[in-house]
Amino acid sequence: MLHPVFPAMLRTSDGVRIDAAHTPSDSLDTGIVLAHGFTGSWRERATRRITQVLAETAGVLSFDFRGHGRSGGHSTVGDLEVLDLDAAVRHARVIGYRRVAVVGFSMGAAIAVRHAALYGDVDAVVAVSGPARWYYRGTRPMRQVHWAIEHPVGRLAARVGRRTRITNGRWDPVPLAPYEAAPMISPTPLLIVHGDRDAFFPLEHAHQLYEAAKDPKELWVEPGYGHAESAATPDLIRRIGSWIQRTFLG
Repeated sequence: MLHPVFPAMLRTSDGVRIDAAHTPSDSLDTGIVLAHGFTGSWRERATRRITQVLAETAGVLSFDFRGHGRSGGHSTVGDLEVLDLDAAVRHARVIGYRRVAVVGFSMGAAIAVRHAALYGDVDAVVAVSGPARWYYRGTRPMRQVHWAIEHPVGRLAARVGRRTRITNGRWDPVPLAPYEAAPMISPTPLLIVHGDRDAFFPLEHAHQLYEAAKDPKELWVEPGYGHAESAATPDLIRRIGSWIQRTFLG
């Protein structure tokens, strides 16, 4: 059975319009905010599939980061996006969800960790396929990502091919790295999920995040799992949903 999806338009504290959608559940006990990866969108098939699976146990608020899809602004690739996630979390609270968990994939995982550290207004964080540190170029896919971010032709390709508008310029200052933010999340529960076949970020990123974080924390190393939304199976997503519910039940 497909759960209904209700589009919404949010606005960040710095005035950026954020395209979002709410998939309600039967209860306002638990809301999950879903944060996609770089060049992703809540409208993509993989993200919609994840939303539908999570909606079996909780309400889901999915959205597009700035510069992605139908949201306004330009992507800063993990910096100002904490404002986008904060707008989504606040909207989930306005809807009436008593407890809110954030599930982030790849770039969204890094933003989820930073947001929880800087804002603290979440009850659980799940970081899937996330980086531990910035500027990583150790894999071919990440070198391609940096080309898309740093070169005019790459930014044009991202805009035309992926509907992702990337800001021109470098971070100043460089935002807190995920591994630096991880210990600041406690006592909010943190689940780190990473595949042993991730072509973007090797397992060392997951271990660095986990070692930096304080309790309560948990690390799942998933055999055969690749990277982010496109590789996530319904079974994995259901287990993440179950972890959130168990965590909230204490």
